[in-house]
Amino acid sequence: MAEIQEQIVREAPEIERIKLGLLESAKALPAPQLPAYQVAGFTPEQTDALRRGMAGIGAYQPYTQQALQGLQTAQQYATPGGAAQFMSPYQQQVIDVAMQNIQRQGDIARQNAQAQAVRSGAFGGSREGIQRAELERGLAETKNATIANLLNQGYQQAGQQALQSAQLQGSLGQGIGALGAQVQGLGQQDVSFQYGLGQQQQTQQQRELDALRATQLQSAYQPFQQLAFLSDIYKGAPSTQMALTTQSAPAPSPFQQIAGVATGALATAGAIKQAGGLF
Repeated sequence: MAEIQEQIVREAPEIERIKLGLLESAKALPAPQLPAYQVAGFTPEQTDALRRGMAGIGAYQPYTQQALQGLQTAQQYATPGGAAQFMSPYQQQVIDVAMQNIQRQGDIARQNAQAQAVRSGAFGGSREGIQRAELERGLAETKNATIANLLNQGYQQAGQQALQSAQLQGSLGQGIGALGAQVQGLGQQDVSFQYGLGQQQQTQQQRELDALRATQLQSAYQPFQQLAFLSDIYKGAPSTQMALTTQSAPAPSPFQQIAGVATGALATAGAIKQAGGLF
């Protein structure tokens, strides 16, 4: 029957004791308390920038309103009725003075015509009446032409002033609108610049928090790393092994025992028969 051989390979007792000690130390270590993640909050600069940004929303609106009012006024001046606002309040006085001058000149002309009619003996006649009528007609035409000319001049001047005012109001409206956009843009640039400065500070604070967590994490895992380091050393160190060898033969079964007895009996009988033949 085949023999069963069992071989157990073990570390040298000193090495085995050290490795078992490392295993027990690892089992005894408590679970590491991992530090929580921290996020750097807004800096005062960022908070102030956000507040200013919210307060600055719509800062252009007053300028836009003024610009619209200016454009509306310009449109009013540009209409035909807009010139009336620029008519001189003294125009009627000018007309009255002109009428007085024409009337004075008419009176002088009448006196001259009457004197001439007297000298010629035609005073009170039809000829003198025709001359008087022509004189009055001429005076009336002169008055009407003068009034129309003065009114036309006043209207033309008022129209030019209205057009100039419309152009000025339009330019002012556009300028105010552009100024509002510029004020809004400059305010946003200030807010963005201030927020950027605060963001740089926030980034630095976040780096410090991350570095602190990395340090705390390193401290939490330091015992495990030390055991792993020692384990690596022992893995690479030469070790003295010993082997224990045991040998054993399996016990025969009852069937095998019976077969063995029978085989032995047959062998004995054969030997006896062979011996009898010799004698």
